[in-house]
Amino acid sequence: MKIMLVSVLVFLAGNGTLVRASESALTSDGRTPVLVELFTSEGCSSCPPADSLLQKLDQQPIAGEEMIVLSEHVDYWNHIGWKDPYSARSYSDRQSAYARRLEDEVYTPQMVVDGTSAFVGSDATLADKAFAKALTRPKIVVRLSSVSSGTANLLQAHVETGVLQESFGLRDADLYVAVALNHAESQVSGGENSGRRLSHTAVVKSITKVGRLRRGQSFAQDVQLKLDPGTDLGNLRLIAFVQEPGQGRVIGATEQAVGSAVAKKN
Repeated sequence: MKIMLVSVLVFLAGNGTLVRASESALTSDGRTPVLVELFTSEGCSSCPPADSLLQKLDQQPIAGEEMIVLSEHVDYWNHIGWKDPYSARSYSDRQSAYARRLEDEVYTPQMVVDGTSAFVGSDATLADKAFAKALTRPKIVVRLSSVSSGTANLLQAHVETGVLQESFGLRDADLYVAVALNHAESQVSGGENSGRRLSHTAVVKSITKVGRLRRGQSFAQDVQLKLDPGTDLGNLRLIAFVQEPGQGRVIGATEQAVGSAVAKKN
């Protein structure tokens, strides 16, 4: 499936325009959003346990936290007998940027929590420690709304944030929108997982930086995403997140199931 950002409208508002001071970055049921990125590959025999852990996290098993998960398939395993159909160089590059920032190595499976903690992606103990740490950090409001399916296979959405307060310690921050498959499977016929049927959740198809949020300002943006004919909207989710420039800490995130949003809109 090919997804392309075809148009962007940007509106910058002043302090408090989009979000009242009384509003919170917590979800509607009081949970703190946490972005969990798993760098994985179908060519890696150590990755399926991490894929399974990510699926469990997607079921929201931790009280007080909303796990917003992304499965990013790297391409550097593709030479050993199996080309991962969900892999892309851009995810390998994103992982390498984290490795430089966090002074870590590049390996699979690797889990990165809120852009600040990296560890072996199947290690549930280290994951729990990272999630507990994430609860202590302030988060900015991020919202996705007006998700609809237009003509000519266009997916439309609106993303907005609260005000980037001085307390975050950032002069500015980057806003990203990701598109992911809710579920994907492969019957692997080569490489280290040959003969296995692998299952994945939140498989990223694209991550697009759509703008920059300035200190003291809120941000709003309309996006249109072009989908291939026949794309199953019911198997898509949108994720928006705010990240420190240079691929640093994530200070806010949200997600929206496309199928249910489009059905409600229509």
